[in-house]
Amino acid sequence: MIEWNFAFVNLAGTLFNIIYFTIILGTIFVLILDNRNPLKTIAWLLVLIFVPFIGLIIYFFFGQDQRRERIINNKSYGNLLKKPRGQYLAQESIELPTSYQTLVSLFKRINQSFPYEGNAISFYTNGADKFQSLIRELYKAKEHIHLNYYIFENDALGHLIRDVLIDKAKEGVTVRVIYDDVGCWSVPNKFFDEMRYAGIEVRAYLKVRFPLFTSKVNYRNHRKIVVIDGQVGFVGGMNIADRYIKGLKWGGTWKDAHIMIKGKAVHGLQTAFLVDWYFVDHTLLSSAKFFPHIDNAGTTLCQIVTSEPIGLWREIMQGMILAIGQAKEYFYIQTPYFLPTEPVQVALKTAALAGVDVRLMIPKRGDSKLTYLGSRSFLDDMLKAGVRCYLYEPGFLHAKTLVSDDLLASVGTTNIDFRSFEHNFEVNAFMYDKKAAIELKNIFLQDQHHCEEIFYKNWAKRPLRVRVLESIVRILSPML
Repeated sequence: MIEWNFAFVNLAGTLFNIIYFTIILGTIFVLILDNRNPLKTIAWLLVLIFVPFIGLIIYFFFGQDQRRERIINNKSYGNLLKKPRGQYLAQESIELPTSYQTLVSLFKRINQSFPYEGNAISFYTNGADKFQSLIRELYKAKEHIHLNYYIFENDALGHLIRDVLIDKAKEGVTVRVIYDDVGCWSVPNKFFDEMRYAGIEVRAYLKVRFPLFTSKVNYRNHRKIVVIDGQVGFVGGMNIADRYIKGLKWGGTWKDAHIMIKGKAVHGLQTAFLVDWYFVDHTLLSSAKFFPHIDNAGTTLCQIVTSEPIGLWREIMQGMILAIGQAKEYFYIQTPYFLPTEPVQVALKTAALAGVDVRLMIPKRGDSKLTYLGSRSFLDDMLKAGVRCYLYEPGFLHAKTLVSDDLLASVGTTNIDFRSFEHNFEVNAFMYDKKAAIELKNIFLQDQHHCEEIFYKNWAKRPLRVRVLESIVRILSPML
């Protein structure tokens, strides 16, 4: 009897191993056939080979490529674009900057992003100023409010914004809210239900249900968009949470970048929101009331550019590469996470080697140990090529900005990392205007006074164990 039990256990173990390793080999085969970035493929192969069981679980959660899925069909997207395209064509005399005509053209061709003239831009670098302006504009709403945030926290600020939205809904204003399901995992359903009870239309983006394995957890809506009556918009790096005003528990302020847009470019933010709304609600909202006529409010030429983990192109990453290559005098970047793809690395190093003043600013202390270590591992090559690197000291730098040659400026939600470029739904405002560029440049230079500049001679002397840890994390950077 004991022998039969022993034989059965051996047989079961053999069958399990056969099935398990068949799944592993099948997963590796599918991974190779996906024709992804070779660095990412190698990283996943290493995980699957050396930590097969855990690696398989991680892969099913985070590694599957869903780029073939469509958010909106071509016909519906065409109908949605009729109004903003008409507003774009109706512009009397739009002058594109000679230096960036190819960049504007790139975004138009691969992203259907129209450049709009006559915008007024207000910059915010801290949560207190941004949310004061946001609340003030929300209370002015008369027709509709569209709000999309990656994080909508159940805290004092979250309750305040929620109550403002409820007040406006009671006044008869149509309010639509999108929140990211993973970004709001810690938020109880009751928080959003109270908005629903008040008549607010609330939808979760790519809802993830456990314990079912799903790679939806890997594709997140990282956008922060507010559109009010189709005429005022907000976009940038700040979510709705107390820490954007009060800072982090471990100390220091929260440094960020956000903008308010008044003008025709709000049509671009509206389009981005309505595409996401179609995805979560299966309702196409393309009425003219969402794209009202807007007179010139300022002097800034602006494009709203989105990117997502579907389709053939990585729009914001490709635009960034082109912008770096077109820089003649300087190119400054702020980002909380610096895990660049190979093309972005090459572009930055090439510009610096060509004599362009390239500067990179990241936080001295990160909010994630892995991304912090990974970011630091890329600084060696940057420093060798002549990129000036700065570590922001007073708190956590969360701004996602770039500015170049006193003519190009960008603020948005996109980090310089694989996740933002290839997995997240992101949005950036690209502004072609001397006034806006100089204002953002001055913000960078002011922040630079609160930074530690690092030099290769000293950087190369950091402890061996630190460099080893950074190098190990760098291998995994395509998956972070």
